[in-house]
Amino acid sequence: MPASTPASTSPRLAQALADSAQAVSTYIDAAITRSGVPSARLAGAMRHAALAGGKRLRPFLVIQSAALFGVTREQALPAAAALECVHCYSLAHDDLPAMDDDDLRRGQPTVHKAYDEATAILAGDGLLTLAFEILSWEEAGPDAGVRIALVAGLARAAGAGGMVGGQMLDLAAEGRFDAGDPAALSAPAIQHLQALKTGALLRYACEAGAGLGRASARESAALDLYARAIGRAFQIADDLLDVEGDAGTVGKAVGKDAAAGKGTLVGLMGVEGARAELARLVAEAISALEPFGSKATLLNEAAYFIAERRN
Repeated sequence: MPASTPASTSPRLAQALADSAQAVSTYIDAAITRSGVPSARLAGAMRHAALAGGKRLRPFLVIQSAALFGVTREQALPAAAALECVHCYSLAHDDLPAMDDDDLRRGQPTVHKAYDEATAILAGDGLLTLAFEILSWEEAGPDAGVRIALVAGLARAAGAGGMVGGQMLDLAAEGRFDAGDPAALSAPAIQHLQALKTGALLRYACEAGAGLGRASARESAALDLYARAIGRAFQIADDLLDVEGDAGTVGKAVGKDAAAGKGTLVGLMGVEGARAELARLVAEAISALEPFGSKATLLNEAAYFIAERRN
């Protein structure tokens, strides 16, 4: 299911997103077969979680970050697909009744609705572990040192010190434990939570591209500044969609953050304040890429895409 794009998205960016999304989907589909899943039901659920459309933004960032250093899409594809497997696993688990309890994802039934809860859990587990299997393949990097760095970086970004830790802080802030009430989080606390829950995988995307390209410390730092800014922008845009979007366009339920008492920057700043912060972050992201000149055109456009997205 192709994702809609903002009206301002250039034809070049739209085509690049579509091309990388197709390449990543094809790679993941083949990787599921290659990994030898013994259950047709499990393989089907993994494909439902990973191949049912989506923007494929994270793998796009891997591919484009690597391209700054002359790395081809084919060379970056294993790392890009591995990251997308982790992202899709997290969505399958997030949608479960014990977590966000969502019935709709990307305009289709969530995995536990299309199958059942136990299968959804195992499908997520399968995609998570498939990601690291992919990174172990020789095609994932030019030498073992690069592959080890890719594995370690993804483990950090996805694990208890990254995405999983941020998800736990998010649940705790909702008052989900010990019969607590939703917490009134400060702006720094919200930013810290979101930098882990959402930002960690986006930062890894650029980190992986830099690693594949053997970037210098200065080049890696510039990409990290860009990734931090777009990570924060992505979450603000997501929170705005929850307030202003409709389920048909967004592809999932909306209005859930306020109902859950979730702290967001939109809630603290208001819609207009959040939009101003979003514009500031886009400018920050583009400024970070100035050392790369015209080679970073697609990454610059991606920052606008993130801020203006409708789903």
